[in-house]
Amino acid sequence: MKLNALWSLLAAILIIANCGAEDWTPLWKSYAAAFMDNQIRVIDHDAADRTTSEGQAYAMFFALVANDRSRFDGLLHWTEVNLASGDLATHLPAWSWGHGPNDKWGVLDSNSASDADVWMAYTLLQAGKAWNEPHYASLGTALAKRIAAEEVVQIPGFGTALLPGARGFHKGDSYRLNASYLPLQLFIWLGHEIPDGPWQQIAVQIPALVSGSAPQGFASDWVEVKPGKGFTPSPLGSYDAIRVYLWAGLLDLATPGRDTLLKALSGMARYLHNNPVPPSKVKPEGSIEDPKSPVGFSAALLPYLSALGEKNLADEQISRVRSEFNSKTGLYGNPAKYYDQNLTLFALGWRERQFWFDPQGNLKTSWKHD
Repeated sequence: MKLNALWSLLAAILIIANCGAEDWTPLWKSYAAAFMDNQIRVIDHDAADRTTSEGQAYAMFFALVANDRSRFDGLLHWTEVNLASGDLATHLPAWSWGHGPNDKWGVLDSNSASDADVWMAYTLLQAGKAWNEPHYASLGTALAKRIAAEEVVQIPGFGTALLPGARGFHKGDSYRLNASYLPLQLFIWLGHEIPDGPWQQIAVQIPALVSGSAPQGFASDWVEVKPGKGFTPSPLGSYDAIRVYLWAGLLDLATPGRDTLLKALSGMARYLHNNPVPPSKVKPEGSIEDPKSPVGFSAALLPYLSALGEKNLADEQISRVRSEFNSKTGLYGNPAKYYDQNLTLFALGWRERQFWFDPQGNLKTSWKHD
């Protein structure tokens, strides 16, 4: 009887564990139902139903994690046709598409967004391997080379850097950079995969750039770099900066530079020891401009807090995330917003081991590697 009770307990534990591991896929499906149309484009309903290259790139990554190849192909096709003049191999995708003048839908801003471009190139290359599809790999390689040619610069006294876009971020001796555009694991892996590109050189500079943009341990949205004058963080850390903590938290324990990044971002954990909700807007010196952030910010901090060993703080944030789950929509927040769901998909996907990165930045997924 005691043995049967023990087996029942073990079975219950396994069921609970498996249920937790299955939470992510329904979230991905709910996200697709709420924020994608039948074309398949990702729609930001809080920004006049626009579509961004970021949204398409993230969704392609999630589709790969979910082994959802048909949706991946739809996202890729729409992106290539509508954002890249029909060919991602020869055109960086425009960052913004939507409802423009004269009641026409189309590209609103043809400039590129390099974070989306890097995520897209990385995901295409990973998809080529995971699904044994050479076309994805060749497209990812071509896109990576175009990023290197159009969005990468040499900053005197600093080194190789990724500009946030092909145009508008370099004036005179001033370079405007964005730490949230630089997930270290992606650049390390691209450096191994395409060794003749600038990826390893960019990766080497990322810890210094993040440190320079977070003088008191809080990431800034932007940072200005001038040769011989160092870093000047922007006045706030908010919408962009929250991803800096997320990318750092997703790093494998053995990734070179990980400890430097986490140390540079220590301000957020210190703040959460005395405040239950992460701030929406924080100044570089640590003063808070807006103390109440949306639910996606709490989700984004889960890997970061876990990486720091802050279990109690992570438990507080996951409790907040769960409290804002809407069983009717299958999404987080009321109303559910596009950006919150993206942050939550990254964080919960990692937390539930739907995906992870090895020390070389290679993507591992539950369907391919478990």
